[in-house]
Amino acid sequence: MAPSRTCRTARACSLAALLAVVAVCAGDAVARTFPFGPRTRAVNDLGNQFVPYHAYLWDLLHGRADGGALLNWRSGYGTSLLPDLGTYLTSPFAPLVVVFPRDRIDLAVHVITVAKMGAAAALMALVLLRQRDGSRWAAAVLGASYGLCGWAVMEASYNPMWLDGLIGFPLLCLVGEWVREGRRPLAGPLVVALVWVANFYTAYMATLGAALVLLARGGPRMPVRVWGRAAGTVLLGVGLAAPVLAPVFLGSRHAYPGWTRAFDAAGVADLAARTLPATYSFFTPALFLGTGTLLLAAALAFHRGVPVRERWVWCGLAGGGLLSAQWEPTHLVWHVFATPNGSPYRQTFVLAGFVVLAAWAAVSYGWPGRRALLGGAGVLAGVGVVAAGSALVTGAAYGLFAGGLVVAVGAVGLLGRHGPRRRWVVRGAGGGLLAAVLVVQAAGTVAYGDRERVARLDDYPPWGAAHDVRARAVAGADGWPAYRTDPGRPRLTGNDPLLVGGQGAAYYSSHTPEVWTRTLAALGGGWTSHGRSLQSLDNPVTDALFGVGARWRDGRVVRKREVLPLVTVRPPDAEGRELRYGASAFRNQELLLGARVYDLPADGVCPVGSDVFVWAPDFTGTVRLGGTGRAAELRGGLPRRRAAMVPLGTQREAGARVEWRGRGAVPDAAVGCLDRARLAAAVAELRAATGAVTVRVEDDGVRAELPSGARGTAVLAAPRIAGWRCDGRPAGRYLGLVAVELTGDAAAVSCVFRPPGLRAGLAVGGLALLVWAGWAWRVVRHRRARRLYATKTSPAHHRAVTREPADAA
Repeated sequence: MAPSRTCRTARACSLAALLAVVAVCAGDAVARTFPFGPRTRAVNDLGNQFVPYHAYLWDLLHGRADGGALLNWRSGYGTSLLPDLGTYLTSPFAPLVVVFPRDRIDLAVHVITVAKMGAAAALMALVLLRQRDGSRWAAAVLGASYGLCGWAVMEASYNPMWLDGLIGFPLLCLVGEWVREGRRPLAGPLVVALVWVANFYTAYMATLGAALVLLARGGPRMPVRVWGRAAGTVLLGVGLAAPVLAPVFLGSRHAYPGWTRAFDAAGVADLAARTLPATYSFFTPALFLGTGTLLLAAALAFHRGVPVRERWVWCGLAGGGLLSAQWEPTHLVWHVFATPNGSPYRQTFVLAGFVVLAAWAAVSYGWPGRRALLGGAGVLAGVGVVAAGSALVTGAAYGLFAGGLVVAVGAVGLLGRHGPRRRWVVRGAGGGLLAAVLVVQAAGTVAYGDRERVARLDDYPPWGAAHDVRARAVAGADGWPAYRTDPGRPRLTGNDPLLVGGQGAAYYSSHTPEVWTRTLAALGGGWTSHGRSLQSLDNPVTDALFGVGARWRDGRVVRKREVLPLVTVRPPDAEGRELRYGASAFRNQELLLGARVYDLPADGVCPVGSDVFVWAPDFTGTVRLGGTGRAAELRGGLPRRRAAMVPLGTQREAGARVEWRGRGAVPDAAVGCLDRARLAAAVAELRAATGAVTVRVEDDGVRAELPSGARGTAVLAAPRIAGWRCDGRPAGRYLGLVAVELTGDAAAVSCVFRPPGLRAGLAVGGLALLVWAGWAWRVVRHRRARRLYATKTSPAHHRAVTREPADAA
């Protein structure tokens, strides 16, 4: 018995996923990239953000995190977690980290990444067969080509959150099919909610793309009620996702602005080049889809077996999508009206989907004949000629492209044969060749991308011996919440507290709070990524202020003598002035401490016995004390990078000067001479007189008992990000930190954190859930009524109720 249609569809989807997974793994193996070789794949944000965040998710799911779902005590001395969860970790695939050992977190992220590509391939194959029945071979290969598009393997492979959009587009196209047919009214909003929760940014683009596909499928004469169902489904789904979306949105509003980039359309030659395999560029759209898919899409215009309307619609959708990426007004619409500051063509996965749908239109009405194949091959040959004008093309790219084109033409020719003899053998050979072309070209593209990314971008090693040593040392010194343990410098990633543990100042996120960026900078902190990636500040004054009782430094944990508790009470200013940071990081530290502990010599020479620190945020180079000490490196270059204040050691000789070698501005009073005795006295006085008696830290806040007779302002050593409330009212601010004015005989303070937007999001989500539940009740009731009516009007029911008694005869 022949397999059912459902079974054959499942096989096609499984084959699509398998082809995608095999191609990615083969490319990584060829490039000898982790986990198939020594070359790291953790470049840029993958190593700096996604691996550390998944490590923290592992801790959260195993109950080992310092904080809960709302408040992250590890990063930035206390920051909001829900916006980061909603941005990086709400994918349905993210919880897979729990099945891996923590020290194999890099492998877990790799498996999740490959699984997402496979899922996208399978779902696209499903959508193709759902739109119109056709060749399972073609659906599998086209689905795989979507999962292996250049955007996925070149851009999203090291930004795995974007891959949720790659999955979301075919899912939303499937919802569009349900809407057109009036089917699955309850499942549609749930799928929309899932897509938007997984990654709202790419979900927005996927929703736009799916709406255009719905328009293409229904045409301009599609009934208004269908558009109403579509709008209602999307709005209800987004409403269900509101508890995550609202905090993410407001978290972005409170984030440090970073940097903006003006739109610059890619050149025609570069556009053509990016359709070829094995090309790389950060600022052009990665349009590679495999020569077989591009051949079928190009052949559509010449395929007489396809209705004219279908040819116009799908060719127009693919071409219009490409043009929309190059015109600034529509480019901004795709990107929520703001050009991304990196990888500006993030909507490319939707354009890839349009091309795959066009290719399916060319196949589902019958394989293209000789005329259509020659026309499609001619178009691709023209693309290859135009690409010659781009510097992005290599000999390997042309070799893979030309060879793939020849084989793809032959494969499609075999698949289109109608002879009765050995038909399955011929078609199997054609399908195998078409799949082989895709796998070889995609694997080559993956391998090329692996090598180019490491050469062009910052890279970070996978978890190894250095991570083990630091993680064990930090865990052994941990004393939270009595004191913080900072995983310190030199850093492994931009989010070391998430990766190896502890409670540090470092933090890198799209939601890095502006208040913390400015506060840490005022105190001498450094940054990269235009203020979004904050570095640990190794300084005894700030360590004392923020309760850092232990920190990793140069291969070992250094313990501090006396540090302040998390909550201290500061006396009111005698003149009632509002305290503000000034231009000098040394004086700003003293202002927050409330005591003078630095000398700032005009000639830059420190007294013997003092500790020498230098601060020059815009300087790039090396700094050395007296020409004999160890050189310290400063990496400035505002606004992209800001050099942190660094120690140079203790002044041993009278007259020893600081030597600067490099470039960039050195501010006045760039040298500070720290008197350790004065610092110890100031800390001891604050701790004894105004330090909290007890501090209890919880997943969503802090409660502290204060010393008897406390007057003034209670200050929590955490940045005053939006969402803090103390003693039932919005928290105050004390030089960028959480504060509460004490009134009367206050014996304790209680501060609770709620991410901005959480309550509004829960309210909208609850309302959406009620609407969905009401809709579900109505649908179920309607279905029961229909079944009852069908039963009552059936011939069998009619005979049963009209049958005469047996003895009536």
